[in-house]
Amino acid sequence: MPQTPIFSSMLGSSCSGQVQPDMGERCVDPVYQDGNLVSGSLEALIERLVPTMDYYPDRTYIFTFLLSSRVFIHPHELLAKVGQICIKQKQQLETGTEAEKLKSFAAKIIQLLKEWTETFPYDFQDEKSMKELKEIAHRITQCDEENGTVKKIISQMTQNLLMALSTRSQYQEIREKFRQPVTDKGTILKTKPQSTQKDILSVCCDPLVLAQQLTYIELERVSNIYPEDLMQIVSHMDSLDNHKCRGDVTKTYNLEAYDNWFNCLSMLVATEICRVVKKKQRTRMVEFFIDVARECFNIGNFNSMMAIISGMNLSPVARLKKTWSKVKTAKFDVLEHHMDPSSNFCNYRTALQGAAQRSQTANSNREKIVIPVFNLFIKDIYFLHKIHTNRLPNGQINFKKFWEISRQIHDFLTWKQVECPFEKDKKIQSYLLTAPIYSEEALFIASFESEGPENHMEKDSWKTLRTTLLNRA
Repeated sequence: MPQTPIFSSMLGSSCSGQVQPDMGERCVDPVYQDGNLVSGSLEALIERLVPTMDYYPDRTYIFTFLLSSRVFIHPHELLAKVGQICIKQKQQLETGTEAEKLKSFAAKIIQLLKEWTETFPYDFQDEKSMKELKEIAHRITQCDEENGTVKKIISQMTQNLLMALSTRSQYQEIREKFRQPVTDKGTILKTKPQSTQKDILSVCCDPLVLAQQLTYIELERVSNIYPEDLMQIVSHMDSLDNHKCRGDVTKTYNLEAYDNWFNCLSMLVATEICRVVKKKQRTRMVEFFIDVARECFNIGNFNSMMAIISGMNLSPVARLKKTWSKVKTAKFDVLEHHMDPSSNFCNYRTALQGAAQRSQTANSNREKIVIPVFNLFIKDIYFLHKIHTNRLPNGQINFKKFWEISRQIHDFLTWKQVECPFEKDKKIQSYLLTAPIYSEEALFIASFESEGPENHMEKDSWKTLRTTLLNRA
């Protein structure tokens, strides 16, 4: 993924795609509005992707089209069409006498393939796509057989692609092996835990340090989410051309794994609070996590912050009125204000925008960190997908929709590239990732043992839980 920004102003005056390529009669099809590409047939959009002697598509268009094209056409089919256009252009250039023009055209095609393989390596995971890539590469090398420069560049590009595919495959195998539902990590209590039991405070009592380690985990996990993973939200639902794109798409677990991390963190927070025996210590635990969430907010780690708040708002924790009566809740009230769901999380979005602006002008990685609330980010993409059709009534692709979706995805990809400025603490991270997490049932048991049921509904629930435990014993 290119490091430099390519979405400086997606639909503004400097929007990519505002300059129509001079390609004769090939692109009479696309529709422009205020200089911006808003729709076109698939064929015309593909033609716009392929360079000519006098034209090279800007990177914003390349990213947006390649990202959205999978909704309408399989990558190997797209490669085949690109290859066909290349053949026609190559044949036209060969009829002339200027060999330098042929080399210049070859260089542009290589650049396109290089951007494609670097940004979307998983498009080349199957044999069909690799075959099409090799065929295009073979044709292009014929344009410069004398010194072999083109051949060397293509060889290096192919090696980098294979390395990227291998790395991602290894990561997916690890995720597949250790991926477990959150409930599998739960432990059903049969006796009240001892007050001397190890807890998070015995591992890390500094809220800032814990927030930094949570941020380290977040950045590590988010680095393994790819643009095509996010595009599955669109391409796997109700695409008008789903018969073309669903058949042989390899399922990825990256989104699910990241979502599970959020759930595990929420449950860990609730577990740490509910299993504390003494009210004073439990109060301290609640205040500690409030401080951790606050430090996460200051860092720009909104996902961990939301997970912590969600954990403290779970019923087994929220019902501990005697504990909460001793908690200094002013800080917690501020955090909940930031995550207030009213007006489509307006307060959070304002804070996220501020963090994003800070990131753009930052001089250090510490100030560049932006980790959005992932499930809200996913919902935003889903919402854009649902309220806008993939195609317009005239049959053309609604490219304006995909401009906006790709802009949001590109922002996410930019944020995930930030190198974590915090050193890894293996002891703390080991605890965060492996500490036992109570199931919902176990949380309620621990909660009721800490503070007895207060009404008939809670008494009935407590009675049912105790009966269940006796039967299991």
